[in-house]
Amino acid sequence: MEKMKKVVSEIAYSHNFSKLSILHRSLIPLLSLSSSFYSLSLCIRHHLYSLGIFHQHRLPVPVISVGNLTWGGNGKTPMVEFLSLWFSNSGICPLILSRGYAGGDEVRMLERHLVGTFAKVGVGANRAMTASWFLERYSYTDSRTNGSLENLLSEKKVEITSDKISAIILDDGMQHISLARDLDIVMVNGLTPWGNNQLVPLGPLRQPLSALRRADIVVIHHADLVSKENLDDLKLRIQEIKKGLPVFFSRMLPSHFLAVHDNRAKIPLSVVEHMVLLCVSAIGSPSAFIKCLKKLGPLHIDQLHFSDHHQFNIKDICEMKCRLEELQNQFGSRPVIVTTEKDYERDRKALLQLHPFEVLVLCSKLQLVSHNHSSEKGFKKLLKQLLDRNPETPAQVTSF
Repeated sequence: MEKMKKVVSEIAYSHNFSKLSILHRSLIPLLSLSSSFYSLSLCIRHHLYSLGIFHQHRLPVPVISVGNLTWGGNGKTPMVEFLSLWFSNSGICPLILSRGYAGGDEVRMLERHLVGTFAKVGVGANRAMTASWFLERYSYTDSRTNGSLENLLSEKKVEITSDKISAIILDDGMQHISLARDLDIVMVNGLTPWGNNQLVPLGPLRQPLSALRRADIVVIHHADLVSKENLDDLKLRIQEIKKGLPVFFSRMLPSHFLAVHDNRAKIPLSVVEHMVLLCVSAIGSPSAFIKCLKKLGPLHIDQLHFSDHHQFNIKDICEMKCRLEELQNQFGSRPVIVTTEKDYERDRKALLQLHPFEVLVLCSKLQLVSHNHSSEKGFKKLLKQLLDRNPETPAQVTSF
């Protein structure tokens, strides 16, 4: 299964099918047919909402959707965390609604990062039902009418005096159109924006590019790893789909390492300078992870990557140990394993089996970066402005 996922991913990000292997090309007709059925189901579902046969559920507090058009590596969860911390520091108590996909590694990471705040995390496929349960338990107050939105632009931290929910952040909400939202933020991976421009499973697109017309804000992620020319070209392509669509830029800013065997101490980034590293990950954008680590000055980086959300098994651990022993023999020093926080949350017990080799977890935060007249200050100002819109405005379902 892991090998097949890798083959499908290679097809999805290939721009020239003729250069693929015979195995890859043999799968293209089946994948193409599946993509056609997927496209048809998307259109039917969307038009049922447009015709009013299906109805969107509207909640009594503002809903901010953070989503993407492609699978994995878009910075969606880091943006949810960024918004949650910002809202909490502004005196607004947010509720995060997550589907809890693939064992909930992202949910556990969010919960750990948000310890000490009033932010709440609700998990469940039916997010309207999950929201209703939390709103009934904790009660709510509308941040659009109680004045707390004004605090979003304050430079001082505002203490929360009540744990009443006053805003909802919809994690991975682009495809979850059954829940009405007041603001749609779409994250785009600047390194691999659209792959081969095809819908899943032939390509990485979960929605056609025309779905960007529903977006209020687009954030191009991993902007620090992409050339200025490519960033500007990508922004232009996005604004060709929806004229005037605001585009911002973000990156992952490394802060420190954690040790898998003892996560209490923050280890400085300089610890990997001149070290031999084996980077192990099961995430959507491993290339961004590697590019980030290269900036920290290691002597050598070897890589072992698996499909997004893959759970490490005994065979994987054996493969990691063999690779580590090869590196130790090659360089004459014990290599260090570096992994991501998602992998740590999902498979800490498996990673502990790599003893006596040290396993470090790279910790990072999303940071909005200034580029082409956009900035974090501008992002916050625009988001507040969009949330200030009339809360009674009915939900709109725009056609593809």
